[in-house]
Amino acid sequence: MRVVTFDIETANWMSDTGSGDPADLTVAIVCIHDSETDTYSSYLESELPQMWNILERTDILVGYNSNHFDIPLLNKYYPGDLTKIKSLDLMQEVYAVLGRRLKLDTIAEATLGENKSASGAQSLQWWRAGEIEKVRAYCLKDVEITKKIMDYCLKNGSIKYKDLGKIREVKLDTSKWLAPAGGAMTFTLGL
Repeated sequence: MRVVTFDIETANWMSDTGSGDPADLTVAIVCIHDSETDTYSSYLESELPQMWNILERTDILVGYNSNHFDIPLLNKYYPGDLTKIKSLDLMQEVYAVLGRRLKLDTIAEATLGENKSASGAQSLQWWRAGEIEKVRAYCLKDVEITKKIMDYCLKNGSIKYKDLGKIREVKLDTSKWLAPAGGAMTFTLGL
């Protein structure tokens, strides 16, 4: 099963667009981990077409807050419909059990013993200052953390988070996470 774990950094904020719709934002960079090749890669906005054939050949997209944020934003660039690819939004999975949203960093710290390298606000500052490599490194680190959290969940059936100074555990049903969902997509393959 081919799994693509991904994250997006934007070139602007919602307050810049005057909208609450993630699709009104502009992609700065998309970073992915492709399980088929066990490699990380990144794509600036102008390079997104190079990523479509990877996504079209994946069985599942994995992200954090990806169903609400990343997929709608990326979908405006894609010539087809990325919602047709099976997706696993780890934030949604935790919310479904816990009833509240947790930050990726909160889960990473308690579950993996590591933290994100920066914040989205810092990433945007770097982007605006032309420090693209810092944004790339930050986004790749978020993909790495998301992948490690998914791997931990699949192995242990849970994640951990810190709440009022105590480490708590959330049990997750991962039994269907990697189950096949449907056929391949061919929107940009030129067939």
